[in-house]
Amino acid sequence: MNTALLGDQLPTAATGAPQGVHAGLRELVTLRFLARGFSFLPRQPVHSLLAGRHASRLRGRGLNFEEIRRYQPGDDIRQIDWKATMRLRKTQSRVYTEERERSVFLLVDQRISMFFGSVKNTKSVTAAQAAALAAWRVIEQKDRVGAMVFNDSQIVEVRPRRSHSTVMRILDAILKLNHELSVQAGTRANPARFNEVLRRCEQQAKHDALVCIISDGTGNDDESRKILTRMARHNDVLFAFVHDPLEAELPAAGPLVFGDGARQLEVDTNRRGLRERYRTAFAEQRAAGRRFLLHRETPVLPLSTAEDVPTQVRRMLGVRLR
Repeated sequence: MNTALLGDQLPTAATGAPQGVHAGLRELVTLRFLARGFSFLPRQPVHSLLAGRHASRLRGRGLNFEEIRRYQPGDDIRQIDWKATMRLRKTQSRVYTEERERSVFLLVDQRISMFFGSVKNTKSVTAAQAAALAAWRVIEQKDRVGAMVFNDSQIVEVRPRRSHSTVMRILDAILKLNHELSVQAGTRANPARFNEVLRRCEQQAKHDALVCIISDGTGNDDESRKILTRMARHNDVLFAFVHDPLEAELPAAGPLVFGDGARQLEVDTNRRGLRERYRTAFAEQRAAGRRFLLHRETPVLPLSTAEDVPTQVRRMLGVRLR
């Protein structure tokens, strides 16, 4: 969805800007202590977004094949390799080792379409907080975390590793692009960047990885669907759809000016027919995208800019904390 930018309500710089306009290092680091009460692992509470028939059961750590060797007393008979046994005329067993880590790729959108918010945060801040929360949780679960943080002109990559320093590199990349967002910067929206990031991630996420897309979905098209379909064959894909209440329903607030960084449009929001068409279009587009993703067993995690991110994540991926 191409999201309008309410330009006359957002300051032009991070310094001195109201809370929620730009992300801060302290708040992203503090989320480390709130990264609990939810899980990306297969065993989910019954009310979790990832439980049930219509959502993907995210893969846990699997088994890697190591070797075939002579059968020994105590070996699981289910691991007998009958072809090797017939060939060597002695009972052979397949030996596996537990896969210790999995790679998690965070695709974090910081484009100009994300620099919009009407209640608590801009979408770019909500995305930053969600990415930080996920990164802290991933390394807590002993997995590797990496990221592709992107705006309209660049993509910053952080290769997956299991360390606190990797998380800090991810946060640094997010904050750098987040603080560059400004309505006065003259940034041109680049919807094609969305597919470019997906293609780059597809090259790196070969199998059994978790790809977590944190975005408003601006620029998604038929090519996006093809790439996601291919990735979902061998990986888990989770789409954290960031949205603002004002995108779903226009208030009756009289004339408002919207823009995309290059053009502006004045809209009379008192027109009831306009508000109804706007609400219907958003609902239909969101429902179509959700149907596509769920058909490919890709869970959709809706994140509102009007609510605390950890609370939303725990509500859909885990349990509420007392």
